[in-house]
Amino acid sequence: MDLNQWYEKGMDPDTYIEAMDENKDNLLHIYDGFKPPEDNEFNRKLADKNLRVIVLTEDWCGDAMLNIPILLHISEQANMPVKVLLRDDNLELMDQYLTNGKSRSIPIFIFIDESGKRVAKWGPHADKIQEFVDESTNQLPSKDDENYSEKAKEMYLFISKTFRDNTNFWQDVYNSIKATLDKEANL
Repeated sequence: MDLNQWYEKGMDPDTYIEAMDENKDNLLHIYDGFKPPEDNEFNRKLADKNLRVIVLTEDWCGDAMLNIPILLHISEQANMPVKVLLRDDNLELMDQYLTNGKSRSIPIFIFIDESGKRVAKWGPHADKIQEFVDESTNQLPSKDDENYSEKAKEMYLFISKTFRDNTNFWQDVYNSIKATLDKEANL
């Protein structure tokens, strides 16, 4: 399938959010709390490109919980339609966008033009978010430690709460998506 066909296969964001079993409240909290900066020139240039976005995600993903609401605000300001595909149901597409050539990390945002050509790809993290996650995981004991499972659960809860509440992270995600679009979509 080409990217236009993948896009048409996707669901609209409202349908995806309504169907969420996990992270729905946190995603909506971020969506409701994030106020994108006044960036009229960026929004105009982005709108002029007539791009669409394919989002590869799963509702259990904490990174998606953080990143999707920010993307939705960008898309609304630039009149950029978004369609969502579940990663695990669309591995053929996911495997074309592996992180570091091996990992099915999500979310992945694929920006396509009117002809269906990919003009930009973003995900799964902003660099500053990746640094935070790396620092957090480096604090874990080794996997053979008897406390590993408990400590890992605590760490994931901490990361999720931080994603939900740290508005600086929200801005980092916005800046990262914007920088990718500036560079790859030639805004």
